[in-house]
Amino acid sequence: MTKSKLLLLIIAISAISLFGQNTDYKQTIRGTVIDKLTQTTLPGATIIVLNSDPVLGTTSDMNGEFKIENIPLGRQSIQVSFIGYHTRTINNLNLTSGKETVITIELEEQVQKLDEVVITAKQTKDRAINEMATVSARSFTVEETERFAGSLGDPSRMAANYAGVSMTNDSRNDIIIRGNSPMGLLWRLDGVEIPNPNHFGAAGTTGGPVSMLNNNLLSNSDFFTSAFPAQFGNAMSGVFDLNMRTGNNQKREYVGQIGFNGFEFGAEGPFKKGGKGSYIANYRYSTLGLMNAMGLDFGTGTAIPQYQDLTFKIDLPGTKWGRFSLMGLGGTSYIELHDSDKAEAASNTDSNYDYGGVDLDYGSDMGVLSLSHLYFLSKNTRVQSFLSIQGTRATTKIDSLLFDENGTLLPNSNYRFYDAVTTEIKYSASTHLKTRFNAKNNAIFGIYYDLYNVDLIDSVRNHDIGGFQKNFDINGNIYLIRGYGQWQHRFNDKLLMNIGLYSQYVNVNDEFVAEPRFGIKYNLDGGQSLSFGYGSHSEMMPRFYYFMQTRLDDGTYIMTNKNTALLKSHQWVIGYDKLFSENTRFKTEVYYQSLYDIPVTESLPEFSIINTGDDFGGLFPDSLINTGTGTNYGLEFTMEKFLGKGYYFLATVSLFESKYKGYSKTERNTAFNGNYVFNILGGYEFKTGKHSLITVDTRTVYAGGKRYVPIDIEKSIQENSTEYEWSKAYENKFDDYFRIDLRIGFKINGKKINQEWALDLQNITNSKNIYRQSYNPRTHNISYDYQTGFFPMFLYRIQF
Repeated sequence: MTKSKLLLLIIAISAISLFGQNTDYKQTIRGTVIDKLTQTTLPGATIIVLNSDPVLGTTSDMNGEFKIENIPLGRQSIQVSFIGYHTRTINNLNLTSGKETVITIELEEQVQKLDEVVITAKQTKDRAINEMATVSARSFTVEETERFAGSLGDPSRMAANYAGVSMTNDSRNDIIIRGNSPMGLLWRLDGVEIPNPNHFGAAGTTGGPVSMLNNNLLSNSDFFTSAFPAQFGNAMSGVFDLNMRTGNNQKREYVGQIGFNGFEFGAEGPFKKGGKGSYIANYRYSTLGLMNAMGLDFGTGTAIPQYQDLTFKIDLPGTKWGRFSLMGLGGTSYIELHDSDKAEAASNTDSNYDYGGVDLDYGSDMGVLSLSHLYFLSKNTRVQSFLSIQGTRATTKIDSLLFDENGTLLPNSNYRFYDAVTTEIKYSASTHLKTRFNAKNNAIFGIYYDLYNVDLIDSVRNHDIGGFQKNFDINGNIYLIRGYGQWQHRFNDKLLMNIGLYSQYVNVNDEFVAEPRFGIKYNLDGGQSLSFGYGSHSEMMPRFYYFMQTRLDDGTYIMTNKNTALLKSHQWVIGYDKLFSENTRFKTEVYYQSLYDIPVTESLPEFSIINTGDDFGGLFPDSLINTGTGTNYGLEFTMEKFLGKGYYFLATVSLFESKYKGYSKTERNTAFNGNYVFNILGGYEFKTGKHSLITVDTRTVYAGGKRYVPIDIEKSIQENSTEYEWSKAYENKFDDYFRIDLRIGFKINGKKINQEWALDLQNITNSKNIYRQSYNPRTHNISYDYQTGFFPMFLYRIQF
C-alpha cells in the first residue's frame, strides 16, 4: 500500500509538470562579481548572456551583484568583463524551472597596463580555483559528480576518473593517488579541515561505502594530487578542497531525492524578505534502512546498512563586523555482518564483505561544526578566521565462531574476540590573511592551532595468556601548531611563480618540520603551457598509532610508538598543457616522489604503514621506528573535451610504479602498485521536447589488479583464522580490473518544478573483479571478496 501511494504521488507530480509543455518557461541568473584574489566586489562589471537575441545583459551594482531575468531554460553561457581584468566566459550553465541559478564570478586582474599589447594563453576550464596552484590541480563542477557514470554523486568516485587516481574497492570510495595510501588524503570543507566524511568510516581511513557529502549543497571545488600549495599540510597524498554554496537569499526553494545515497529532503532560502542572510540544509536517511523499517525484506538478514546525515550552512553577509557563516555536517551509521546467519542458511557464496568465522557489529559517527568570519581590512587585504569542533566515534564488536569438520556452526560456541570504542574530539582555530601588494605580487599567510582529545579503549583475546589484552587504554591529548606563507609573483600575463613555506610542531613526539613549496608556470603561444612544481610534505600517523601499547611479560603495558616521527616525502612534477580549442585540451605530467621516515617494525619486517588505510581495519603494530622508505613515479596523459554542443569525453592513462622498503630493507611493491589505469568516459544529451532532455553517459576502466599477501592455508586451519605468508607480500596481483558503467537520465521542466530520473547501471558486463581473499573456517578454504557485480541504481530528484 505504501509503495502504491508513493508511485501515485510521483505520477501525479510528473503529470502536473508535463502539462503546458508548449509554454516558454524562463528563469533568472544572478550573482556577485568579485576579485579572484582579494574576494572584494567589483561594481560596474558587464555581464551578458551569449547568443541571446535580443541581447540579455546587465552590469553589477555597487555591491558587485547582478540579476538577469527572463532567460530561456536549458544550457546558457555568460561572459563577464571588467576594465583591468581578464574577461571570463562561463559555459553550460544549466537553467531549470525549479531553481534559480545563483553564482559567484571571480575575475583575475591583468598584469599589463591598458596601453600594452597583451597576448595571453587561453584558460582551461579545469583550472584550479586556488590561484596558488601550479601543478597537479584541477577544479570540478558539482554537475560532474552526478553526470559521470558510476560517480553516484560522490566526489571521490568522480575523481577516480582523473589521471593518477584509482580505487581499490567498488564497495568503498577510498582513492589511491599516485600510489600513495588513502590515509594521506586531506579533506577540507569551506576552508575547514574535516575528518573522514563517509559513513562507516574507520579510524585511520579517509573513505567508506557511502559519502556524507551532499552534492546538492556543494559548489565548484578543487582537487590536488601532488606538490600542493603551502596552505595545505599534514597530508602527503592529495587534497579535496570542497566549497559549500550559500542558500538562495531571495526566494525559498526545495529539493527531494531518492537514490543510492538515501532518501533526502533539502530546503534553502532567506531569513527575511529583502535581507542578505540565507540558510541551506539537507537531511538524508539510508534507502535500505528506511525500506527495512517499512517492513520490506531484502533477504539480507541483519546486514542492513543504517545511516543518516544532516548538512547545513547559515550565511550572514553584509554586517558591519564582516561576514559570518555557520556550517555543520554530521552523520551516524551502523551495520551487523553476522557469518552465523550465513552458516544457518548453509550459504557459502562469496560477497563484497565476507567476514568469515565471525559476527561483526560496527558503528561510526562523525560531526563538524564550524564558525567562520571574513573581514576586509582594505580593498586589497582580508582576514578570514575559523573556529571549529569536530568529533568521530567508532564501536566494534567481534564474536568469533567455531565450526565442526563439516562446517556446521557449533551451538553456543561464539565467544567475544574483540571489543573497541575509539573517540576523538578536535578543537581547531585558524586565521588567514590574504593581501595583494600590486598587480604582480600577492601573498597569503595563516596559522592553525589544533587540539585532539583522544579516548581509546579496546580488548582483544590473546590465547597465549588465556585472556584479554589491551592494545589501547588511553584518554589523552595531542596538539599541533602550524603556520604557512605563500607568495605569488606574476612577471607578466605569461609567467608566474609561487613560493611557499609550511611548518608544523607536534607535541606528542616533540617534532618540528619546515616544508618548502615551489611552482612556476609559463604560458606559451598557441594555447600551450609548461609547469614545474616541488613540495616537501609530511603527515602524522593516525592518532591511535601513537597510543599503541606493548604488553610486557609481567602483565604491565608501555607505549612504544609515542616517539614515532612524521612520515615525509619530496615530490617533483613537470607538466605540459595544450588547449586545442575552447572546449578541448591535452595534458601530461611526469612525477617522482621520494618517501622517507616511514614507520616500520622489526616484529613484522614486511610491514610499512604506507600499505594501510583502505579498509575497515588492519594491522596495528607496536614498537614502530622510522627507517622505512618508499618511491612513487609515473607518467600521466589526459585528453578531455568539456561539455559543449551536447557532448563531452574524458580519456586518461596512468602508468606508475610504487615501491617500499620495510624493516628488512628489501624493496617490494606497495599494496597500491597496480602499475596502470586506463579510463575513458563520455556522454551526450539531446532534447526530446521543448523543456525535456535525455542524457546518456558511459564509463570504461581497465586497471592493474590489486596486490595481495598470500594466505598460509595450513596455518589458517590450525589457528582458525586468516594467516598470511608475509615473506611473499605484494609479489603478485589479482587479475586485472575491468568494468563498464552506463547512466541514462531524463530531465523535464514544468512551470515551477523540474524533475530528473536516472538509471545508473554499474558493471553492465558483470565482470568478476577480485578485491581480496580470506580464510573461511566453515569451509576450510579460501573465500574471495569480489568487487561490485552488475547492479542497477535508480535516482529520482525534484526541485521546486
